[in-house]
Amino acid sequence: MINRRNFITAAAIGTSALALNACHRAEEKTQSTSANINKAKKVTLKLATSWPAHFPIMGTGVDTFAKRCAQLSGGTLEIKVFAKNILVPAMQVFDATSAAQIDAFHSGVYYWKGKNPSFSIFGGMPLGLTSEEMITWLKFGGGYELWRELYGKFNLYPLIGGTTGPQMGGWFKKEIKSLDDLKGLKMRIPGLGGEVMKKLGVNPILLPAGEIYTALERGTIDATEWVGPALDSMMGFAKAADYYYTGWHEPGSILEITFNKTRWEKLSEEHRAIISAAAEEMTGTMLQEFRYKNAKALQELPSNVQIKTFPKEMMEAAKTALHDVLADESKKSADFKRVLESYQSFATLNKPWDDISTKNFLKIRS
Repeated sequence: MINRRNFITAAAIGTSALALNACHRAEEKTQSTSANINKAKKVTLKLATSWPAHFPIMGTGVDTFAKRCAQLSGGTLEIKVFAKNILVPAMQVFDATSAAQIDAFHSGVYYWKGKNPSFSIFGGMPLGLTSEEMITWLKFGGGYELWRELYGKFNLYPLIGGTTGPQMGGWFKKEIKSLDDLKGLKMRIPGLGGEVMKKLGVNPILLPAGEIYTALERGTIDATEWVGPALDSMMGFAKAADYYYTGWHEPGSILEITFNKTRWEKLSEEHRAIISAAAEEMTGTMLQEFRYKNAKALQELPSNVQIKTFPKEMMEAAKTALHDVLADESKKSADFKRVLESYQSFATLNKPWDDISTKNFLKIRS
């Protein structure tokens, strides 16, 4: 009787265990299927850039971003990258994506200030926040919400797509010894920096990357800013100008990887998460690569290059001009005013901590 009872009990337990395992397997299969159901279908997106093909750091950063999306998705998400002028001209990627002619683009945010002046702020502010601070404002200080709201009016969905770190002030054919030396100068400089220089008597001109050197060499422009020693050396600016000035106008420029909003919303949750993660990775890697390659390229500048700092009177005038530009734009645009208030609110919050941490440490270290 004892053996019989034990047998019946064991059989009952075994049957229950088998049933339970079967349920677990069914549940796991259901979860696995639901987790991958959206990724099962292959998706291909067309992304155009404002840079030449495989352009160092910025262009190659996007190439790597596309490869990472394919890797992380198991090959179900393919992003085809097209350099400027292949699908659309460099300065028309915004409109082409908005109109769904392409799915996405990679460019600089301040190029589109003609669409809405507030876009200049999302790209970075002269004498303002560094790359780390800009990203912090966008992600935690309310900047992303405003950016996506305003881009949404153009059927666009933006992501941070890299950052340059501090940029140099530009290449000049003649030395700038006083504020008067800026009068009538033709300079390639975009965004709010261009607006400030305009107040100082400069004629700001917007040119895509591929046209800058020729314009500087032929005297179509008298000066140009670009990025920093690494990319500037590659562009050959030292052959056309001797004076290389330290920066103030782009302390932490933000690049973007922006999608057609309708197309973005039709992507699976998994593919959106993969794109977001790959964009974050690209942003960190790009900033680190810029720092390393700029530091290295600085040591390799040709002997004719003279590194200069702008005159104190010019920088004081630039601060006043920036204040006037921000006030003027705020009067003309409610969007600009609202974005600026968010930016300045974070800057005010951040400054005391930055002063006693980063600023104080750099002072001690130097």
